[in-house]
Amino acid sequence: MSFTFVDPTSLDHHALEDGTEFAPRFDAHGLLTVVTVDDETKDVLMVAYMNAETLSLTIETGIAHYYSRSRKSIWKKGETSGELQQVVSLRTDCDQDCIVMSVHQTGRGAACHTGRKTCFYRQVTVENGEAKLADTGIPRLFDPKAVYGK
Repeated sequence: MSFTFVDPTSLDHHALEDGTEFAPRFDAHGLLTVVTVDDETKDVLMVAYMNAETLSLTIETGIAHYYSRSRKSIWKKGETSGELQQVVSLRTDCDQDCIVMSVHQTGRGAACHTGRKTCFYRQVTVENGEAKLADTGIPRLFDPKAVYGK
């Protein structure tokens, strides 16, 4: 089964923001920003993109699928690493151009390709008037070289 979505241009302002029609507003590249959060902890795990096909696959299978802008291809999260994301809920923002996806992170619990739980493992600090990155101490849950061979 492949899902089709309502064309957002066919809806008036009220229907888009308050109606029941799911009409995702993909950008000029056919992509939609997705913020993925851990359903249990509410930690932001990652930010990625979906196109209509990966959004449909995600809804259909209950497993997160994204569109890789660098590889220009479908990316089933965890297909190589075993770190699948089971979808708990999908929410759209008011004008339907962004999604927050709540997931159960499987495997060792790592959403990031670096082997960490989250892609947000560094924070911006200021040292001597310069913006720098500081590690937050989030440990690796797996060795990426062993998993990806790189």
